[in-house]
Amino acid sequence: SPPRVAEAVAAVKDYFEGRETDFSRFDLDLQGQGAFFEKIYQAARKIPWGSTTTYGALAKELGAGPEAARDVGQAMAKNPVALIIPCHRVLAAGGKIGGFSAPGGSSTKLGMLEMEGVKVAPPEPAQQSLGF
Repeated sequence: SPPRVAEAVAAVKDYFEGRETDFSRFDLDLQGQGAFFEKIYQAARKIPWGSTTTYGALAKELGAGPEAARDVGQAMAKNPVALIIPCHRVLAAGGKIGGFSAPGGSSTKLGMLEMEGVKVAPPEPAQQSLGF
């Protein structure tokens, strides 16, 4: 393998062994992605280990309105290099886990976040019992 590929593979192994890893040093070829998706991916790459943001907050960071949260969600769903672009750190509104397009879906996303020390609370029940 070329040295940069071997370095990336070693970083992935470090990550899954629970060691804090920063993938932002790896160059990515994102040709074929729209300009806004590229901006979303660049912003997502800045989310550090053990931190999260929401689709809406990421859209706002890019200067877009709340309606762009859906675009952020679409970009995360089409992420060509999950983990290197840490889409698992982007949550739905209210801190809900949201989707994840990698194998295992939301369970994998939750496991990766827990490995990074992020506690995602279970959703509040829609109704409360009055205790009658």
